Amino acid sequence: MDEANVPAAVGSSGRSSELLGYPPDARLLIVNCDDFGMYPAINTAVIESIEEGIASSCSLMVPCPGAPQAMELLGRRPRIPFGIHLTLVCEMPGIRWGPLTAKERVPSLLDPAGELFQPTPSGRSALLGRARIEEIELEFRAQVDAVADAGLTPTHLDFHCLADGGRDDILELTVELAAEYGLAVRVWLGTGRRTMRRRGLPVIDNDFLDSFSLDIEGKADRYAQMLRDLPAGLNEWAVHPGLGDKESQAVDDGWPVRRTDHEFLTSPQAREVLQQEGIAVLDYRTVQRVWSQNLNP
Repeated sequence: MDEANVPAAVGSSGRSSELLGYPPDARLLIVNCDDFGMYPAINTAVIESIEEGIASSCSLMVPCPGAPQAMELLGRRPRIPFGIHLTLVCEMPGIRWGPLTAKERVPSLLDPAGELFQPTPSGRSALLGRARIEEIELEFRAQVDAVADAGLTPTHLDFHCLADGGRDDILELTVELAAEYGLAVRVWLGTGRRTMRRRGLPVIDNDFLDSFSLDIEGKADRYAQMLRDLPAGLNEWAVHPGLGDKESQAVDDGWPVRRTDHEFLTSPQAREVLQQEGIAVLDYRTVQRVWSQNLNP
């Protein structure tokens, strides 16, 4: 991503951080735990990463088997900000989930076996090539409404395994839903960022981090160095904490990523580096306020 190609919104630096009321040289970081609700060992690690560590928020996968427990945990912790991890794919053969909408109402979202596509390159391509926007809207609304029906209030919408929704019309639909429900949207690809900033909507100023892109070996030191090198502006890390216990290892090939994320997020080292560097850790409530003001003036 080339920040030079992202036009200025307001302020002397053109950074979204100024839209949030911070000075041009402020170093801001959202540490968001994705995949909350996938299964119980992730739920436990996410809560610990927020309550005992440096994570600031999480994103709930509403269709997943662990989602009822996750929503119960959120209900007992109203101060934890969370978003909805809009989910159209399923990558876990041992933990299956499907759409919340009745399958006969969303056939374009299903593979030939009648299941959600896997987020492999070919699976994503097949899904995005056939998915009808009206069926995506049905499923996205079902996921958002399930959270509302549980008495919970999210801060933002983001996407599971589909960067910025995977298609321009999916991203625009999601922005429309955000306006309707008073939420923000995580947008991190260059085209989407340019579009949102032209509309006065704060998005990240610098490269987005998906923790699955980091090597396991030496990850803690890598994280610490990334904090020391964090540029000015609004930054976001999508982290994926999990306990990595025996149950996790039996169903999730990504457990080493999740366990090492959890270890760093809850470590004294993480807190010490943040304090030393003067980095402000934010959550999406700050971003949500500006999105709500500018989408619904």
